[in-house]
Amino acid sequence: MSLLKPFNKLPELNTANILLVENETQFQKKLADTIVQLENDVNVIVRLARSLPLPVEIAEKRQRIDLVVFIVHLSSEQSLLSTEVSLKQLESGYFMGKMCFLVTGARCGTVPSERLTSLKKMAASLNSPLLMTEDGTTEGVNTAAQRVLNMLKISAGLVPMATGLYLSSLIRYTVPADPDWQDQD
Repeated sequence: MSLLKPFNKLPELNTANILLVENETQFQKKLADTIVQLENDVNVIVRLARSLPLPVEIAEKRQRIDLVVFIVHLSSEQSLLSTEVSLKQLESGYFMGKMCFLVTGARCGTVPSERLTSLKKMAASLNSPLLMTEDGTTEGVNTAAQRVLNMLKISAGLVPMATGLYLSSLIRYTVPADPDWQDQD
């Protein structure tokens, strides 16, 4: 299997491509539809995948992917495991402002805190943004779509004087240096 590479194809004029990766696909379709509805100035192409790697057969036809969003449901251990496996299919260039985690279910009291802690450490080690959202409400979906859309435009180079790497350095997640640190959320 070949790695997904961020710079192997040229960008298209006024076009931004996003890949939403979600193991369970319950939130993915709602988010994709909302992203497309919110954007009128730029041609947004949304690709959906359950996991990586993507099929090799269509690699030549596939357009450049400007942003990869891993949707992680904390209520599902399989969602976190699938994300960990899929991350290995990305070339390191995606970890420079072209990838983020979108987390749902962080407020649920029945979710083991170890899952959130594990995801926070993963995001910190990859210098990647960790966005929390509510997937059960229309307002939560709209907010998540707007945040992802803003990141997409920057990652695609459609915002003057801004780059994905700069944005990533501003909003990345870092784990406190204190060795006794516990999940304080």
